[in-house]
Amino acid sequence: MTRAFLIAMLLLVGLPAASSRPSPVVHNWALFGYDTARRDVGPASTGITATNVGRLRHRRLTLDGTVDSSPIYVNGKLFVTTTYGRTEAIDAASGRVLWRFTPPTYAQMAGSYRITNATPVADPSGKSIYAAAPDGEIRKLRVSDGKVLWTTAITLDPTHEKITSSLNFSRGLVVATTGGYIGDAPPYQGHVVTMFPSNGRIDHVWNSLCSDRQGLIVPSTCKSSDSAIWSRNGAAVDPANGDLVIATGNGPWNGSTDWGDSVLVLSPDASQLLAHWTPVNQAELNADDTDLGSTSPGLLPGGYAIQGGKDEILKLVQLHGTPSLLQSLPTPGHGQMFTVPAVWNGSWVFAATGSGTEGLRFSGGRLHVVWSNPVGGTSPVVAGGLVYVAGQNQLRVYAPTTGRLLASLPSGPVHWQSPIVVDGLIALAEGNANAHSTTGVLDLYRAR
Repeated sequence: MTRAFLIAMLLLVGLPAASSRPSPVVHNWALFGYDTARRDVGPASTGITATNVGRLRHRRLTLDGTVDSSPIYVNGKLFVTTTYGRTEAIDAASGRVLWRFTPPTYAQMAGSYRITNATPVADPSGKSIYAAAPDGEIRKLRVSDGKVLWTTAITLDPTHEKITSSLNFSRGLVVATTGGYIGDAPPYQGHVVTMFPSNGRIDHVWNSLCSDRQGLIVPSTCKSSDSAIWSRNGAAVDPANGDLVIATGNGPWNGSTDWGDSVLVLSPDASQLLAHWTPVNQAELNADDTDLGSTSPGLLPGGYAIQGGKDEILKLVQLHGTPSLLQSLPTPGHGQMFTVPAVWNGSWVFAATGSGTEGLRFSGGRLHVVWSNPVGGTSPVVAGGLVYVAGQNQLRVYAPTTGRLLASLPSGPVHWQSPIVVDGLIALAEGNANAHSTTGVLDLYRAR
């Protein structure tokens, strides 16, 4: 890995690179979850504090599409991908749309069931972003003007296989995953795809069903269907070794080629399966449509992970060595979990469902509930030492160690969105992709 690449990555996630003279730190929020591990913990300093968070200036931008995902922020610009694959660059200061990329198949998809919920990811150079569309394509777009630099199909049947999860970038590869559409209409298979950023060429494909087959497969040619990789994280990266960690939804499991309802550890390039943990009641989860992979593992130090699911159970799993279940707790408010937990300082976990929000302490290899409330929301985010949870037409801000409510900021209804908080700005989208609207709203809150 070159020194220039390392410096670029440090700048992109908002960490200062070594320099001979002091310079202001430019904070970016370049991907969903802020870092490749998807810990949902942003900059330590954001310009928004417990003192001023209740007095932010609120602005609503009307967009030509619903953003049922999170924005990213690079060098003063916000980038969003809408339900039907339009990707837009927005000046964060003025709210002006700087450019808009529209997929060539947009007119055929607009208003239909074919949607995407994927958050784009920025290239470490800051000069391009990678974005998904419901035509099954990943595109590299130039930051300056939205020009398409390459296009790569990651499914051979985009009418059945959906790019739901957020994109990632790790160890010089773009990482994407696929799932199925609402209603679980076969045939489809969840799979992980890694691509070279220079030209979009596929490096490896790992299929969670028919995993003995390499490369993209026509879904109907695999005897098994489903096992979607559809959580907000998609593939998270273990910071200890670069391994990709995913969770799958309902689907068959046989321990050799089919891996439904499992937590899976793949090599950094997705070329091979390294480890797996599958609940003993996997067959029951599959039969009852109780996806384990409705959420993703929150990665904790020492090879631990916290995994939720539709079964309303938080599970502490050891992924290193022989993966095993160590602890089970009720999810917040005993709700089904479609969100991603935030992991702060390696010792705090913030989790939410539609029925409640909790702060848990991780110590001694166990999780301990410190605070909870019955107010539900989407994936929690920590930034500037504050916890942000969107839901029920409010963006609530909590003190992390006590759960004390510091502010409630007005917003519209949300589905899978979560905010980003950077450079004195909070950005949060509204709406639900399943409403099939071609309009949407982006809420901006700014320090005065």
